[in-house]
Amino acid sequence: MEGIKVIKRPKLRDPYFIVAWPGMGEVAFKSAQYLMEVFKAEACAELLADEFFYPTSGIVQNGVLSLPELPYGKFYYWKNKSGKNDLVIFVSNAQPDLSGAELYCERILSYAKSIKAKALVSIAAMPQPIEHTQEANVWVTATSADLINSLKKYNLNILSDGQISGMNGLFLGIAKKAGFQGFCLLGEIPLYTIQIENPKAACAVLEALAKILEVHIELGSLLTQAHIMEDEINKLMDYLKLGTPLGPIGEEEIEKIKKSLSQITKLPASVKEKIDALFSQAKTDISKAKELKLELDKWNVYKEYEDRFLDLFKKKRDNNN
Repeated sequence: MEGIKVIKRPKLRDPYFIVAWPGMGEVAFKSAQYLMEVFKAEACAELLADEFFYPTSGIVQNGVLSLPELPYGKFYYWKNKSGKNDLVIFVSNAQPDLSGAELYCERILSYAKSIKAKALVSIAAMPQPIEHTQEANVWVTATSADLINSLKKYNLNILSDGQISGMNGLFLGIAKKAGFQGFCLLGEIPLYTIQIENPKAACAVLEALAKILEVHIELGSLLTQAHIMEDEINKLMDYLKLGTPLGPIGEEEIEKIKKSLSQITKLPASVKEKIDALFSQAKTDISKAKELKLELDKWNVYKEYEDRFLDLFKKKRDNNN
């Protein structure tokens, strides 16, 4: 398969193939990441990124300029020991330039074909004029009328008309053109919180997905995140003396919410991998410590890693003596 680096070739039974990219409310990305964590999914392949992503700036560290790392695109698998369908999850931390989207999707679909995927599943957000305290409904659209009819028994809202922007919507259209069957689950988010991670919508999507795939997904920690997010938005609105905002909440307020939420949110597996990789790089190249510190601050976990971080400089001093 051109452009795919295979890490492992697991034997899979009629796998469903789930794809996710960052987007509004991080509904797709959050859902896929959570699913990977609770199922302890293992990496099995990687999409080579250099054809689809390119640096748009240089990073300067200690006066030295270098190029940033390109976004990743990884495939993970989970063996369903109590059911008939295994899972494969493709997740990327960035959407490619849509001018190259068709080739990008074809590479992913070549892997889906190689594992004989039963059906493709994408996830997206559905901005609606609702309040953040309301339950999030789930909408669905599919690549065929037959598939939509088979999904009606799950009491989902059918998206009859409209569009799904970005890769989370475009992928299924390209997949259908290539002969694949699939559906997209869309979790409702309030119009004024489109820039804020929405664990409530992700939870609703995963509940629907669990019913469709006939699997159990433990959602306890995701529900906790959803409740805390709701509380943080309530506090913010009370502080700002807002009712239901007419437009999106501003960036400064979003950062306050993210900081509060990060204190109780488990780090995604991909973020842990990146932090560990930066620690490894910093052991031999101390200039990487600045990038590492920025990543730790971004996720508000510096205190958790402080001793390990300071050890990097201690080892450097020891080596110089």
